[in-house]
Amino acid sequence: MKFQAPKGVSEYYPPRSSAFELVRDELIAAAKVSGFSLIELPVFEDTELFTRGVGASTDVVTKEMYTFEDRGGRSITLRPEGTAGAMRAVIEHGLDKGQLPVKIWYSGQFFRAERPQAGRYRQFYQVGVEAIGLQDPEIDVEVIAAADRGFKNLGLKRYRLEITSLGDAASRSAHRKELDLFLAGLDLDEATRVRAQLNPLRLFDDKRDSIRSQMASAPLLLDFLTESSRSHFHKVQELLTELGIAFTINERMVRGLDYYTGTTFEFVHPDLGSQSGIGGGGRYDGLMGELGGADLSGIGYGIGVDRVLLACEAEGVFGAEKALDSLDLFLVPLGPATKRFGVVMMQGLRASGVKVDMAYGDRSLKGGMKAADRSGARFSLVIGDEESSSGQAQVKNMKTGEVQSIKIDPSDNYLQLSRFIFDSKVR
Repeated sequence: MKFQAPKGVSEYYPPRSSAFELVRDELIAAAKVSGFSLIELPVFEDTELFTRGVGASTDVVTKEMYTFEDRGGRSITLRPEGTAGAMRAVIEHGLDKGQLPVKIWYSGQFFRAERPQAGRYRQFYQVGVEAIGLQDPEIDVEVIAAADRGFKNLGLKRYRLEITSLGDAASRSAHRKELDLFLAGLDLDEATRVRAQLNPLRLFDDKRDSIRSQMASAPLLLDFLTESSRSHFHKVQELLTELGIAFTINERMVRGLDYYTGTTFEFVHPDLGSQSGIGGGGRYDGLMGELGGADLSGIGYGIGVDRVLLACEAEGVFGAEKALDSLDLFLVPLGPATKRFGVVMMQGLRASGVKVDMAYGDRSLKGGMKAADRSGARFSLVIGDEESSSGQAQVKNMKTGEVQSIKIDPSDNYLQLSRFIFDSKVR
């Protein structure tokens, strides 16, 4: 029997896994340079954590969660998103009792029972951050800027940032009264009306033409912001402009999770079709209290590594100017004695940080050079009896074909060769 990966799983293997790794690591690096610290979370949690934290009216809870009973009869769910689990960990371990804001990042697999398509998977990968404890607009901008920095560091150019404000409790209460009156006059089926009673904002995100046309004249939340919410949102816009982060205001934005309040945002990429969102997030005042913790505000985001990778590929950012995690050097030994010399040589080079591999098996020079070419290494080095005895070898640039004679001396841990490799990276 030949096994296959489950349907809808995003799976990465060489050589594309190097591009995936680069995307993930750049997104993580952007969070770390902004002062966020790692939190490692379980991939499954108590089901109630998500039903209470994410929202009973969301598609995530009603249609998409992978939920099962464990051997003890407890209802367990594979994590569909990261914020609820992060909040649970912050509360459980008392991280909110120290210096605020608590700034954490996480990454890994997430799971939703979706209909698989390009950029939409049942197992997908995210990098997320959370900043918990303060309501400063400056923190909102810092979180948005961390995501933007990750995209820019990867070389992405065609994405855009959309922002809005979902206001405070008073803003949403005033808007809901008007929205409920408006919805009462619409021609809605029973299931949609029940959904609207749980969260009427969901109808702004309904993809059916009949609903979209009826919602075209619906009252907008931005028109009901209190003075404090309006001031907060205005400061966010001012700071983004000062940082040179372009944005547009999307007054009809609806995120897929119910806990969002205040500043809310999404990064979209036009080259990805219907699955254009590459990341987003927002503020979630009240979520921590809902999950049994202190009544602290927070803001965060989740960035889809799979979709950012697709965006990078669509823009062609993985050209020669952005080297992936390729080898520095590939050794081609000629014969058993030189193979042993090559093994010792590799360990010395690796100790200096050189990424090096070797042609194994009893290969001819032609076969060894084919292996060097397939490896993607920047340089190759043939080791024959003459090279191992003389301590001098010819290093070939695999891109240009240029050859240079380099000393290979185990007594100095192959220092000259290591310096040559690192100097070529700098150039």
